[in-house]
Amino acid sequence: MTTATWINLDHAVALLSVVAWFAAGVTMSVRRARLALALLAVALLVTALRVASVTMLAGRGWWFVQEKVLFGLPMLAVAGLVAAVIAGPRLLAQATGNRGQETVDAAGVVTLLTAAYAAVAGFAVTVLIGYPLTPGIVLITIALVLAGALLTMRVLATPDTHAEPAADPKWPGVSRRRFLGATGVVVGMAGTGAGLSMRSAVPVTDGGGPGPVSNAAVSVTELRGADTPAPGGVRREYVLTARKAVTRSASGRDVDAWTFDGTVPGPPITAVEGDLIEVTLINHDIDGGVTLHWHGYDVACGEDGAAGVTQNAVAPGGEFVYRFRADQVGTYWYHTHYASHIGVRRGLYGAFVVRPRAELDPAQLDLTLSVCTWDGAATIAGGLEHLAPPGTAVRLRLINSSSDPHRFALAGTLFRVAAVDGRDLVQPGEISRTGVRLPAGGRYDLVFVMPETAVALVLDDDRATPVWLRPKADGQDGEPAVVDTKEWPELDLLTYGIPVPVALRTAAADRHFTLVLDRGMAMVDGAPAYAHTVNGRGHPSIPDQLVAEGDIVRLTVVNRSRETHPWHLHGHSVLVLSRDGRPATGSPLWVDTFDVRPGEVWEVVFRASNPGIWMNHCHNLPHAHQGMMLQLRYDGVTTPFGGMRGAGSSHHH
Repeated sequence: MTTATWINLDHAVALLSVVAWFAAGVTMSVRRARLALALLAVALLVTALRVASVTMLAGRGWWFVQEKVLFGLPMLAVAGLVAAVIAGPRLLAQATGNRGQETVDAAGVVTLLTAAYAAVAGFAVTVLIGYPLTPGIVLITIALVLAGALLTMRVLATPDTHAEPAADPKWPGVSRRRFLGATGVVVGMAGTGAGLSMRSAVPVTDGGGPGPVSNAAVSVTELRGADTPAPGGVRREYVLTARKAVTRSASGRDVDAWTFDGTVPGPPITAVEGDLIEVTLINHDIDGGVTLHWHGYDVACGEDGAAGVTQNAVAPGGEFVYRFRADQVGTYWYHTHYASHIGVRRGLYGAFVVRPRAELDPAQLDLTLSVCTWDGAATIAGGLEHLAPPGTAVRLRLINSSSDPHRFALAGTLFRVAAVDGRDLVQPGEISRTGVRLPAGGRYDLVFVMPETAVALVLDDDRATPVWLRPKADGQDGEPAVVDTKEWPELDLLTYGIPVPVALRTAAADRHFTLVLDRGMAMVDGAPAYAHTVNGRGHPSIPDQLVAEGDIVRLTVVNRSRETHPWHLHGHSVLVLSRDGRPATGSPLWVDTFDVRPGEVWEVVFRASNPGIWMNHCHNLPHAHQGMMLQLRYDGVTTPFGGMRGAGSSHHH
């Protein structure tokens, strides 16, 4: 079973234990001894099953079980053992008729319900707090369980006419002083835990490398791109105007959109390797601001377009000029990086393609197709029909500009995945009847030779509206019915292509950062939220990752949550080393966005060769907005724009 399946199974067993312990306590309180005894046995059995499920989950990684092993299970085991020792014999006696019982056995009921509170608390820590477990959370949780036990004791207490005068009439044998003392201890524990939990995180983590050593500060404003093309290249100037406009959706509805130059997607930006790209961004009327981020392109930091970090957002009436050399060949895209969870969804994005100087086949059909979620539906922009005479070399550049993964299937031909995220694969093999899953923000280049019959590109197994490539202009191509692609296997890129040695794969890491992705309560932009968290925190309180130029940096990205997180580091491509402990065995896989599905653990590595302050975040843009982003900071680099800690949240989403 997958790790995600074990996580779900463990959650189910945990909830079952909650139900069993509560059922046993409530049944004992209504003096149904035999049923309560049976439910106690069930509760103990389910608790033992929980130990088994956690043990299996522990084999997938300590990150998935830390709070369960160190706290949740021990707390439940102690409470359950006390309940079995105290309530068990009493229930057995009542069930066998050896002892009459005219009143509720308060002690037995309290112990059973306390075990139930412990089961609830352990599950709540997993779901609401997650990783890592902290002393503050432990103290608060124990205090809440004890408070529940005290409250239950008070509710179940009956007057005792034989109690000493100093005793509380409602508490047989327990003086008011002792009760108030216990209450004070609980309140003190909760207060201490709250104090510990309010402590702020360290601002920077060094990943096991040296701390800050640079004395010479370099501002991101000094880290700008080249201002001349490479020999043989030309200057390509673009002007993009961000403006509100009404556009027509695929369903035929008029939609109020945010656009570049009035279209969604915006105008394609194209260049040839070595050209100088100069883009003037003008904000006509987009409230709040807009920037341009060159997704997957390793521009100089000052050109990155991360509002609040590398520049201020361009306000209505303002402009900003981006300038850099087109040194990377491949398929990329651009989008706003100011309130991007809104801006990209409303249309502020476009394709960015750099072709090699020596085009391999000038006669090939080269199509750029962007998938986006528009007007509530996923659609492909770039045209639904294209002509490609038989024998034509076809390249389909697929760009996923939405925040969710999408599945493509190419029906009617053999094909290769020639490039991923703009980087060519080594000897990718021909495949057919195989789906390809494109992460949010990712790009795949599919290549094939056009056959004598039509070819269909199917998005998310929707056979009703494929993109057609036809060999004949008159449509008389013997169009086959599009087959059902749902059952086609998914291509695993980690085993695709031919492996070649890469020195970085075996080099010792100078720094190693672990990112545990989860869902839980955290502060996001100064307010409490049920956030998408990294190591238990939301932005801007996630520590910056400190690196120095030349470092080999390894990232372990762990997904404890039940949602997919497409992870994206600005300014660098990363080499995939492994997924769930299984090494990548195909072509070296260099990516800038990789899908970390529920329960998965990815290991990637890169060389820190592009100085700056870089966003490192989930590219499900609402997830980033809800907490899941941080910064990778080079030693000695500063920003005058406030950064994530100084700027408002909208500056960098």
